[in-house]
Amino acid sequence: MPSRILIALLCAGALAFACGPRSHTEAASTASLTTAAPVALQGVASTAHKNGRVASTLDVKVDNDGVRFALRVTNEAKKQIEITFPNGQTHEFSVLDTLGREVWRWGATRMFTQSVQNKLLAGGESLRIAERWEKPALHGKYVAIALLHSSNFPVEERVEFTLP
Repeated sequence: MPSRILIALLCAGALAFACGPRSHTEAASTASLTTAAPVALQGVASTAHKNGRVASTLDVKVDNDGVRFALRVTNEAKKQIEITFPNGQTHEFSVLDTLGREVWRWGATRMFTQSVQNKLLAGGESLRIAERWEKPALHGKYVAIALLHSSNFPVEERVEFTLP
């Protein structure tokens, strides 16, 4: 009898581990960006894979309170695809100056889980990830870089923008 209980507990633990906690950015990925920004820039790319095709865009909006970044990844195939992430850091946003030096990175002060994550996207469905750089004290031209840390559908987008 004790072995049945142990097996049931092990199965429940394995299921809980496989489902794993979700990062706070998944909730933010469904939040909308406001259009009150004086500057809105966009980069567009497409990545082919043997199991499907994804297209990506990066929107950068500068306003008085900071810079908003939104990476959108869309399944261009008719069939559902599964995007695999090797750990809890599903994405990264960073900003480079004109000399290529990094001046800001979203994930620099964050910690991430080491659990594998999967995200299913139906045909035509999009995954949207949004983050914000609060009140940068810089001025001039910069390049925003967005990365989707997927092992099977990696994405990198770059967009130039100006901080007034």
